Amino acid sequence: MSDETLFAQILDPKNRANPYPLYAQLRETPVSRQADGSYLVSTHAALSSLIFDPRLSSEDLPPSRRPATGNPLKDWILNPIRNRVVNTHRPLIFRDPPDHDTLRGFVMKEFTIARVRDAHAKVATLVDALIDKCRGRDTVCLVDDLSYPLPVAVICELLGVPEADERQFHAWATRLATALEPDARHDEAGRREIAATFDAISDYMRRLIREKRRHPADDMLSGLAARGGRGRPVMGDIDLISTAILLLVAGHETTVNLITNGMLTLLRHPDELEKLKADPERAPRVIEEILRYEPPVHFRTRKALGAIDVAGATIPAGSSVVLMLAAGNRDPARF
Repeated sequence: MSDETLFAQILDPKNRANPYPLYAQLRETPVSRQADGSYLVSTHAALSSLIFDPRLSSEDLPPSRRPATGNPLKDWILNPIRNRVVNTHRPLIFRDPPDHDTLRGFVMKEFTIARVRDAHAKVATLVDALIDKCRGRDTVCLVDDLSYPLPVAVICELLGVPEADERQFHAWATRLATALEPDARHDEAGRREIAATFDAISDYMRRLIREKRRHPADDMLSGLAARGGRGRPVMGDIDLISTAILLLVAGHETTVNLITNGMLTLLRHPDELEKLKADPERAPRVIEEILRYEPPVHFRTRKALGAIDVAGATIPAGSSVVLMLAAGNRDPARF
């Protein structure tokens, strides 16, 4: 297998269950150019040198382009406006400083220690209730019965989404998470469905934000929607909507993967599972190790703003760069 086709092999569904042999092969060439012109970075040392490099831009999503509908009003006026709005108000993980830092700062002010601590009892109650539903059954699906319903309930609680709407949020989060897959960027039918989902959740969020301003509560969305000096919103509505959607998807999908990957990993290492049962205080360290060993997110993409020399290779300006985080997490030169 040539280095130029390794990423295609990694994305192949048949290799998703165990991509680590491919990652080991990737690390033999720390920076490898793929057939599509992108550059894969795979060793811990190379990744560490690039992860905070300002020459790598997070603003690498293709421009929003809603498909033609045949309706002149939508195709020539409404959709171009929507595309322009989406392109200039991406979620903060797809924004560079100073916009990224500003939006992240707003979120961190609401993601307080007190709020997280207050959520602890609610989370414990939810976990108990979900486990109780499984009692007396011969089989249990960890994903359907725990990993999926728990995170969406928690993130909805933190945001202040009514409990009755959690099922709809679950469906939206699942659909939008697929938008992060590399293939989704070039799948026209998928792009159309994602655009429709994004519009639906945006309309919902717009209505909910108005309600939070009329009747604020002790939740993150109320705090983010609050008005600051001179009665102006602290965060603009469009950025607020994109941030709320990001919190929903990122707070849901990654946690689903962490719970599921974590349980599978412990079942594959029963000695570690027994140690955890005997000493629950080990949990924080176990979770940190699982995040390294079997992470919820395996890679992130960036765009090179200038030529970058790393690990004996030069990444040209304008190139797409794929940071293979999961490969670096198992680099024997570091771990």
